[in-house]
Amino acid sequence: MFFNNKMLRRLLTASTKCIRRQQKSQRASNLPELTKDRYAVKRGDYAMLNGQHLQFFTDLLGSKRVLTSAEECQPYNIDWIKNVRGYSRCVLKPETTEEVAKILAFCNNNRIAVCPQGGNTGLVGGSVPVFDEIVLCTSQMNTIYSINDTSGVLVCQAGCILENLDKALEEHGLMMPLDLGAKGSCHIGGNLSTNAGGLRLLRYGNLHGTVLGLEAVKADGEIIDLLSTLKKDNTGFHLKHLFIGSEGALGVVTKVAIQCPAKPKATNLAFLGLESFSHILKVLKKAKGDLGEILASCEMIDQSTLDVCTCNLKLKSPLAEFPFYMLIETHGSSDAHDQEKLNLFLEDVMLSKLILDGIVTNEPSKMKNIWDLRERITEGFVRDGYVFKYDISLPIEHFYSLVPVMRERLAGTEGIVRVSGYGHLGDGNVHFQVSCKQFSNEILHQIEPFVYEYTSKLRGSISAEHGIGFRKPKYIHYSKSPESIVIMKELKKMFDPNGILNPYKVLPM
Repeated sequence: MFFNNKMLRRLLTASTKCIRRQQKSQRASNLPELTKDRYAVKRGDYAMLNGQHLQFFTDLLGSKRVLTSAEECQPYNIDWIKNVRGYSRCVLKPETTEEVAKILAFCNNNRIAVCPQGGNTGLVGGSVPVFDEIVLCTSQMNTIYSINDTSGVLVCQAGCILENLDKALEEHGLMMPLDLGAKGSCHIGGNLSTNAGGLRLLRYGNLHGTVLGLEAVKADGEIIDLLSTLKKDNTGFHLKHLFIGSEGALGVVTKVAIQCPAKPKATNLAFLGLESFSHILKVLKKAKGDLGEILASCEMIDQSTLDVCTCNLKLKSPLAEFPFYMLIETHGSSDAHDQEKLNLFLEDVMLSKLILDGIVTNEPSKMKNIWDLRERITEGFVRDGYVFKYDISLPIEHFYSLVPVMRERLAGTEGIVRVSGYGHLGDGNVHFQVSCKQFSNEILHQIEPFVYEYTSKLRGSISAEHGIGFRKPKYIHYSKSPESIVIMKELKKMFDPNGILNPYKVLPM
C-alpha cells in the first residue's frame, strides 16, 4: 500500500478526531485519561509520523503487520489495569531479528520514538506509549528453536508466551524456572526486560541467574549476539545483564537462551489460615528449616486481599475467614518422601497453634483452584474501580508493616475501597495496593511519595519485580544512589544516544 500526502492527512485527521472522541467518552467507556494529561508530561523532540515513515514500514513488513487505524491500535495504547494510556497511530509486528534491526535503524535515523511491547501485562506503565511512539510488538516472534532435554537449555524468540513455553518443556520433562499470574499472556522477552520474579523465585532464583544468553538489537539497529547456551562462560563483562531488567531502554531483546529445571515428579500445596503476621514469620522460618530442599513457593495473602477474589471474582476459598493466609508449595522427586515431610511440618505448626486451619493437596484441579486465589488478585482489584498498586521489597520482619501504617494514614479518605497487602513472602517482595472507586489526585498525593520514603527508610527497594516503567522514574533515587543513576544515564546515552527507545521510562528526565 502506498501512502500519499492526502491519504496521510486523512489518516492523521481521523486519528486525531478519534482521540478527541475518546477523551470525551472516557468515563462512559471506562478508559483512563491520556497519560500526558493525567501526569502533565511534555512530549520529547521526536518526529511526527508521516507518509514516508508508513511507506517504509509497509514495504518492510507488509500491510497486515502494520496497524494504523485507531481501533486496531487502541489495545496497544492502554495497560490492562487501565492506569496509563497513550495514542500511538502505528503498531509494527516484526517476525525476525533482522526486521527489528531495520525498524530501529530507520527510527533512529529519523528520530522516531519507539515503545517495545510484549504481552502488555506490566503494572508500571512501561509497555505502552506515553504519547504517539511507534509500538514495536513482539507477538509474531514466537518460534521455539530448540529444547535440549539433557542440558535443560531452551532457545526461543522473545515473543513466546510463558505458558506456551512451559507446555512445550513439559514434553521434555522440564519446566520454566518462573511462574507468573500473567503466564497466559506475558512474553518471555518482556519477562527478561523487566526481570520478572514470580512465584518460583524462592526455589529457582531470578532471571539474572537462569538466563544463559540473549540476543538484542540496539537503537541504531546493531544486533548484539550474546546468545550463549553455556552454564559457565566467564569471558569478560557479562553484557547480557545490562538488558535483563532494562525495560527496553537499552535495546530490544529478540532471542533468549534459558536454563530450565526438571519438572518435579511430586508437587504438594498447603493453604493455611493464621491469626497474625508474627505467626507467619514463625511458620516461614520453620518451613525453611523443615522443608528445606523441597520448598518451592511461600506466599502470603491478607483477608482484605482474598476478598477481591471471593467477592469480586466469585472464587471459592477452601478455608473460613482468617486475618492472614499462606500458600506453601513443595517440589520434589518422591511424593511419599515429600508428603511425609510436609505432614510432619503441618502437624508441628498446628500443635504449636501457629496456624488455625489448613488444607493440603496434590490434586492438580484443587491446586489450581487454590493458586487462582493468589494469581487472580490483580484482576480482582480492577473490579474495585481504580487501583494504586505498589511492588516493593522490604526486610522480612517489616514485610507487612506498610499496610497498617497506610490504613491509618488514609483513614476517612473519601472513595477508598480497601488497603491491603500480599506477596512473595519467601523473598521479601510485598505487593501493596489501595483501591478506590476512581482515580483521585488527592489519594495519589497521600500515597506518593510517602510509600517510597517509608520503603527507603527501611532500606527496601521501590521496585522488587515489576520494574520502574513510567510510574517510578522520579522516585528511583529512593533506591539508587546518585552515582548509580549517573552511570545508568551514561549507559543509556551510549546505547541509545537519540533516546528513541521507550522514552519517558526507567530513568528520571
